Amino acid sequence: MNSHGVELEDSALAGKKSLKLSFGGSSCTGKKAENQDAFAAHLPSGSARFLKGGLACIADGVSCSENSQQASSTSVTLFIEDYFSTPDTWPVKMAAARVLSSLNSWLYHHGQQGHARHNGLVTTFSGVIFKSNTAHFFHVGDSRIYILRQGTLQQITRDHCHQQAGRKTFLTRALGMDSCLEVDYQAEDIALGDIILLTTDGIHEWLTECEMVDIIGDHQGQLEQATAALSSAALANGSDDNLTCLLVTVDELPLAEIDEVHRSLTQLVIPPVLQEGQKIDHYEVQLVIHSGTRSHLYLVKDIHNDQLQVLKAPSENFKDDVQYLEGFIREQWVGRRLNHSGVMKILPRPENSPFLYHVCEYIEGITLRQWIYDNPKPDLKPVRDMLDKIIKSLRAFQRLGMIHRDLKPENIMIDKRGRPIIIDFGTVFVAGLGEISTPLMEHVPVGSVDYIAPEYLLGEPATDRSDIFSLAVIAYEIICGKLPFDISDMQRNPPTKFEAWQYQSIRKYRKDVPVWIDLALRKALSPRPRFRYPAYSEFIHDLLQPNAQLMKRFKSAPLLERNPMAFWKFLCGLLFAVICFQYFWFFS
Repeated sequence: MNSHGVELEDSALAGKKSLKLSFGGSSCTGKKAENQDAFAAHLPSGSARFLKGGLACIADGVSCSENSQQASSTSVTLFIEDYFSTPDTWPVKMAAARVLSSLNSWLYHHGQQGHARHNGLVTTFSGVIFKSNTAHFFHVGDSRIYILRQGTLQQITRDHCHQQAGRKTFLTRALGMDSCLEVDYQAEDIALGDIILLTTDGIHEWLTECEMVDIIGDHQGQLEQATAALSSAALANGSDDNLTCLLVTVDELPLAEIDEVHRSLTQLVIPPVLQEGQKIDHYEVQLVIHSGTRSHLYLVKDIHNDQLQVLKAPSENFKDDVQYLEGFIREQWVGRRLNHSGVMKILPRPENSPFLYHVCEYIEGITLRQWIYDNPKPDLKPVRDMLDKIIKSLRAFQRLGMIHRDLKPENIMIDKRGRPIIIDFGTVFVAGLGEISTPLMEHVPVGSVDYIAPEYLLGEPATDRSDIFSLAVIAYEIICGKLPFDISDMQRNPPTKFEAWQYQSIRKYRKDVPVWIDLALRKALSPRPRFRYPAYSEFIHDLLQPNAQLMKRFKSAPLLERNPMAFWKFLCGLLFAVICFQYFWFFS
């Protein structure tokens, strides 16, 4: 993957403004013989700043351990290194939690190798990750994080310690203390001019908040001098511990105006409509696959290696539609990060091309829609095998914090070997990108209304369970050729309440489908997300073998719920019998 191409995609998604921070810190032994504190900060450049943000953290190793200095310094350095190594698509909370959990396990494991438990690798940890217009705080122990805004200092963290007589305290929570870790997390919007202060107890236990505000104010814009002054003041007030503090100022935020985003998105030219034999860059059009109002698809040959590929270009009809252009660029961004045999690959585009398009692998086969037409009543075994393969592909999205949001038969190809391959990533939600502030807001849900999950259609955020719903609609349609819900005029007047989605038993269309498969589909297609399967594995498991609990619940349910058709037939028959009885009673 060439870095130039990635930078181009990221800048188009972000606009020109970027996050700018200033750091200043100091750490000294104070009256102790060894400095057991540590701090670190990093603000990367380029796309890493846009996708991952900036980071500052502080740690204080426990005084009773001979390994305290190793614990604190290892924590801050490895946290920064490992955080910036996590996938760009992960949200901050997920990435930091994974890193801290791994770091805690390493500290705890190596701490247990020593001969004395009191020499374990145990340290407090407080960190803040700045991404877009939000600060994400992670904290365990009794180091602290404050926000200084408009002259008011607010403590963000709470101390995890127990107060003994006098000033003596002992930690109740820390990194490396236990095999299980509970970390406090909080997210706050940040503003220009905000100052973040991170301290160890050698500072904040010996200075009042008013004293800290005054000292920082006296050294406005001079962060190194301010932190040194805080340490000197704490020492003068009688601090007998190491003295460490770190200041971060917010100098610029990346939220762009809509005009700036529009300029970024339109810096590349939309290609004209191409015909067979024409060339664009080093691609020659072999066949026009599709030419529509939204996009154009061409089968092209790379003249450098004679390989066949598919070139997708946006339509000129949308040259001023920033929402559409952002989705088009996001599709390339997503495709370049996915690597799974069941997901279409998007290939690197020429570095210096002035045109907006992307190049995909050529999948020789048919759409799942065509497969459904060709197989009106398929056997259940190949259907389950196909669904299992689709689920494995969807897990590739899930691992990267992505939700497809537009699963439908048209967006799944069946190749010559019968393998399903997911295509079209223009509507994919990326949790990591979702944290980045943008003036581009989705005013209407994306995706086909026949397959879209109810919660998303009703204005709620999509989750993994939303893709499970869409997959279940596809499964239902593959088996019987129908949709599971009969909602009139779905396209023009989509429902506004969950109750509109009333499941129709698949056995209405195929009597040979076992009841337990019908029950599995019913659960996966529950209108409310909390009643659906929480994981793909549970859904496919129940399609392979009966779920005892679902079967038990079904058998104990009243007839109206188990078989509405049979219930109404019985009721109509009973009413007819009553009418006949009354007729013969009165006229005999």
